[in-house]
Amino acid sequence: MQFEFTTATRIYFGAGELRRFSPWFKTGGRHALVVTGKNPQRAEPLLKLLKENGAAATTFSVSGEPQIQTVRDGVALAKRENCDWVIGMGGGSVIDAGKAIAAMMKNEGDVLDYVEIIGQGKELAKRPARYLAIPTTAGTGSEVTRNAVLASPEHRLKVSLRHPMMLPEGALVDPELTYDLPPDITASTGLDALTQLIEPLVCLRANPMTDAICLDGIRRVAKSFRRAVENGTDAKAREDMAVASLFGGMALANAGLGAVHGFAGPIGGMFSAPHGEICAALLADVMEVNMRALRERDPRSHALRRYYTVGRLLAGNGHATANVGIEWIRKLVSDFKIPRLGAQGIKPEHTDEIVKNAMNASSMKANPIALTEAELGEILQRAM
Repeated sequence: MQFEFTTATRIYFGAGELRRFSPWFKTGGRHALVVTGKNPQRAEPLLKLLKENGAAATTFSVSGEPQIQTVRDGVALAKRENCDWVIGMGGGSVIDAGKAIAAMMKNEGDVLDYVEIIGQGKELAKRPARYLAIPTTAGTGSEVTRNAVLASPEHRLKVSLRHPMMLPEGALVDPELTYDLPPDITASTGLDALTQLIEPLVCLRANPMTDAICLDGIRRVAKSFRRAVENGTDAKAREDMAVASLFGGMALANAGLGAVHGFAGPIGGMFSAPHGEICAALLADVMEVNMRALRERDPRSHALRRYYTVGRLLAGNGHATANVGIEWIRKLVSDFKIPRLGAQGIKPEHTDEIVKNAMNASSMKANPIALTEAELGEILQRAM
């Protein structure tokens, strides 16, 4: 057996952790570029702490999912204001934008020189600027991953800027920052977190360390998902979902993902659909088609047994089947009115292009079995 496991240099977790973090701001740097979401006011507590500790700050707002041009604009602002470190405070899009900006502040050339598929895929030559990631959602786990997902509208694709040095120097996970998330975002991001626990558990590159955190994360989602959506100030439920999101990020960074994310990248590049909603719409159908393909072509696969484990954990029943877990997910999607892919503007005539792009996606390579074009098309049609 061989595997490796890497994550952020330091992880700081706990309710109220942001308030206790003041000493770090004295040593982070002289002038921080603070990357925020479309509502920069959510970063006011952070900006206040920076000011109290004598650190200058310039804010950079990211509206929606980051694009290649977003990174260029952020780097230009950081250099113009003489920023020497970066803090990303927001959802996965903000955290990813911050990672990419920190990388390009220290490396020569254009971001396109370094991204996959549409660019040259060059290796980073220099370590990124110091970067602290502070998530305000519980879904992507981007605070502990080594890549930044960027959209290129002209190519109608989402691609990654990826390098081990892009793992944040610090990840500060404070569940209190998620208390004010509305139920719909809590639900869609929570299902993204669940996807990022199930896919690494069943994927081809699973290892004992990622297994352990995936199993614990799935238990937490099963116990606390509904409570977090229905009562946003339930401290224990928010803590469980924050841990699950963190564990999902650690797992995907060290094992891989699967067909859900193989689809999510191309769909996200072609349509302005939230990533969490895409994953939620696809997860149950991917699980079902994967299981059928495994029974037909690889019945001794470890992934089949693990799908049964997922079913038992989600149902809280030691005798539940994998199908019970699939129905548990379908009911969540239905109960919390998460839209199907058709509501995102995806139509049957888009199937061939999406399937073609999905088959080339890096996430698809770790799926527990190679799915045929027909099987991928079936998943997409079902999820509409």
